[in-house]
Amino acid sequence: MPARTFLKKIQNGLESHPYWSLMLLTVAALAPFLAKPFNIDDPCYLWSAKQILLNPADPYGFRVNWYGFSQSMWQVTQNPPLMSYYLALAACLFGWSEIGMHLACLVPAVAVVLGTYRLARPLCCWPGLAAAVTLFAPGFLVSATTVMCDVFMLAFWIWAVIYWTEGLRENNSWKCVVAGTLMALALLAKYNGACLVPLLLAYGYFARPSGRRRLWFLLIPAGAFLAYQYLTFRLYGQELFSAAAAYAQNQQDSYGISKTVAGFNALTFTGGCFAGVLFCAPFLWRRRTLAWIAASAGLLVTLFLAAGLMTRNYAWLNGGTRLAVEVQIIIWSAGGVCVLAMALMEVWQKWDAVSWLLALWVVGMLLFSAFFNWTVNVRSILPMAPAVAILMFRRLAQTRPKLPSGIKFSIIGCAILSLLVAQADFQEANLPRTATQSICAQYAGAPGRMWFEGHWGFQYYMQSAGAWPLDSDQLAFMPGDFLVVPEQNSNAKLIASRMVTLDKVFTLSGLPWLAALNINLGAGFYASRWGPLPFAFGSIPPEKYFVYLLGRPAVSPH
Repeated sequence: MPARTFLKKIQNGLESHPYWSLMLLTVAALAPFLAKPFNIDDPCYLWSAKQILLNPADPYGFRVNWYGFSQSMWQVTQNPPLMSYYLALAACLFGWSEIGMHLACLVPAVAVVLGTYRLARPLCCWPGLAAAVTLFAPGFLVSATTVMCDVFMLAFWIWAVIYWTEGLRENNSWKCVVAGTLMALALLAKYNGACLVPLLLAYGYFARPSGRRRLWFLLIPAGAFLAYQYLTFRLYGQELFSAAAAYAQNQQDSYGISKTVAGFNALTFTGGCFAGVLFCAPFLWRRRTLAWIAASAGLLVTLFLAAGLMTRNYAWLNGGTRLAVEVQIIIWSAGGVCVLAMALMEVWQKWDAVSWLLALWVVGMLLFSAFFNWTVNVRSILPMAPAVAILMFRRLAQTRPKLPSGIKFSIIGCAILSLLVAQADFQEANLPRTATQSICAQYAGAPGRMWFEGHWGFQYYMQSAGAWPLDSDQLAFMPGDFLVVPEQNSNAKLIASRMVTLDKVFTLSGLPWLAALNINLGAGFYASRWGPLPFAFGSIPPEKYFVYLLGRPAVSPH
């Protein structure tokens, strides 16, 4: 089938049966990743879900070794428990397998895409394409292949915005009640859901006077916040929202990444996560404006490099790798400038409640990610996805009387990029599971116990195979035991070399030219301390897993 015919069929489907078409498109895009291994912070949500089935009133009432020593789960997690309650319910229906959990996570992903269409319908000329652009944003598509809370929270977020804007526009108190309830659920799904309250407060202020009389419905999420603080204090002796805020500040201080670098990273991550804006930039701006955007991005990168910020904050990137990273920073920072320019131009040209809503939505999340979150990452930028897509098509309607045919091919190009990044992330997640299977199979008959360092999905699969996480506070291993240490992972600190002897190295390869999280390429999708790019192209060496023989009796450091 010719490409034009295929695109025409998709567009006709979006116009005639938009909800069904978007639902099927979302399922089709995510179906290849249903068997994705658990990765990054997925295990924390799964362990809490299992605890909820044992004691629903105490979701964090267990201990876990996540930072190299044993802690209570409430000290480890920096997210509220609503996602884990959802996973516990899903496990009752589908079981604990990867496919079962990812099937459950299709629901919030579909809700976000359909919600984007619903919100965009009165705001732009092409709401179906706005929803498709949201789906195929690299940041959204990859996040929708995890079992973490980000897309789950965004589902409550987008529908809260829908019911709030419709409730004020229609003078409908019941819709405002629903919106307030959804805001509360967004907060209980992820703490940055609290950003909804000032955002919708601002919209209510700019809306007609009757909208201001309904601002008291915002007391619903405020009440949920206070109740959560009280309950967590009663359970754990600590208000967990306050603890998460303190954690974010401590992590910013400990990493030592300057506010300037964080702000620049947020701009670069925004451009990469919503690459559709850059792909469609020739249709959104005049050539002179595009030249100014490119020049601004180039100037920012020049200042970034001239000040030595790359060298000080990412010293391990050098030579040809550093040059490749710098080129990609220029590209995606130009995309970030485009997104920011769209938001600011929207307010400059229209100055109404909707324009302020969309602009504050984008700028607010960019500032939150840069200066308030524990690190710049895609997860903190993700909530702006629907707003960016709607702004793009509102901008397009100002510059073009009808939809240009080239825009569809630009969206297809972005979709291909997003699927490639999702595939790279899939393969990176598969490496720890494959390594665990290979290592445990080869050492199944060994007399000693198997220990490991490193966390994320690697910990989940090692513990499932019967291995033990090494506790730096109480080194309980014996001579003849084994220790597995991944080359790239979180909180993997090898114990004194006099205690270990290298026994074997397992080498595994993922996608060899694209990475979502790889410190050697500067890819930091889940945390910018790994690199200044949301994903990176380059030559990726195989990943190594070291197996050490523990040869000396353990002596507790305390």
